[in-house]
Amino acid sequence: MEKWTKLMIRHGFHPENTETGITSQWLAQTFATLIQRHQHLHTISETDWMEALQQTAKQMVSHNHDIPGSETLVDPTKNELPLIQIDPYVRGIVRWLNMMHIYTFYSCDGEGVRPATIYFLDDLSAQQLAIIRACTPPHVRIRAEKRKVILFYQRGHIDDLLTMAERLYNVWRNPELLMTYRLETFKHRLYSLLSINGKSGREAMIRQMLYRKLQQKTDWREIDDYGNLLAAVYCGNGPTILLSAHMDTVRPFSTKRTIIENGTVLNSSHGILGADDRAGIAVILEILDFIRHSRFKGTLKIAFTVEEEIGCRGSRHIDPTFLQDIDAAIVVDRRGTRDIVTSYAGIVPFCDDNYGRIFETAGVLAGMPDWKMAPGGLSDAKFFAEFGIPTVNLSVGYQYEHTEEETLDYKVAFDTVILLETVLDQQLIVKP
Repeated sequence: MEKWTKLMIRHGFHPENTETGITSQWLAQTFATLIQRHQHLHTISETDWMEALQQTAKQMVSHNHDIPGSETLVDPTKNELPLIQIDPYVRGIVRWLNMMHIYTFYSCDGEGVRPATIYFLDDLSAQQLAIIRACTPPHVRIRAEKRKVILFYQRGHIDDLLTMAERLYNVWRNPELLMTYRLETFKHRLYSLLSINGKSGREAMIRQMLYRKLQQKTDWREIDDYGNLLAAVYCGNGPTILLSAHMDTVRPFSTKRTIIENGTVLNSSHGILGADDRAGIAVILEILDFIRHSRFKGTLKIAFTVEEEIGCRGSRHIDPTFLQDIDAAIVVDRRGTRDIVTSYAGIVPFCDDNYGRIFETAGVLAGMPDWKMAPGGLSDAKFFAEFGIPTVNLSVGYQYEHTEEETLDYKVAFDTVILLETVLDQQLIVKP
């Protein structure tokens, strides 16, 4: 991509010179200003480009009373989007969101000292929020509400918002890039989880980090007497569904290790990788980002358990009052690809086949028809089933767990995210 094209995109202008109205006049006057300064369009710095845009905008607004007022006075579904009035670091974000029919009505870039904020005309759908999250750069933290997104950029790095605009434009022009960006974001989440130790009985660090995350994502949370981290999200009337993964790893992570990538497959240079079950935790955090904006109606409960690797001790000590209203459980802690584990070794059932078929149906709906029911090994699923809760354990992409050869295909793990999004958004699990 040529530098000039990139500058146009990052600041919300169509690179093919198809602008009209006030935006066209603004660009023409800005180009004229640059020519007078003997600044060439293809060599200009981004700082000089932004300064020229702002200077010209101030002149036009002060001398032309026909220019639309602030963004709050214009409905972008009926009138030209007033780019000239929008803060410079969110102008591109706002433009490309509106081009994708994610309509905004107010925005502020925070001027480098406060978070950026964007308000929307309608409640964000799960798909719209997925686009916004996927295009948010890794070092920008996002907090989403029904009609509002807050972007917390690092001090001195407000230009990350311009990168976000560029990514939104790329998805607008090529929707297939959305999955590429979602995978990149998911990998970044995995790396952060794989950096925190927590062998069986010593899960305090990973639990503390997850508790902080759940403060923003859930309506209720607590650490029970045994050390399990429990939470709930209330999304209306419907079934109560449990999502569970374990926080402990079979051994600590090596202090000397690096994570090696081979395509979408990760492994550790020294010792275990720890994808069992950091991958399951990552999947559940993705679902927590998704659930409030989906069509799911019901209660989603979360159990991040301790000491699973030494006999499922954490799940066995969960207070029965937390479990008693749960209609169905989903554990995310199975090796391999697209297994729906419905029994222990084919001998002890976790659920009847009708419950397992829900996930096979979701796989078909999501374009992954090879999700199939299978027997499996010991996991927290066995205890939840013993409590009388229909339970499955889903593959999450790791192989050779508990060994130094452990690997994780994070694309496979992300397929599990898509499966669960389908189950919940399509409301395939109903209250008995």
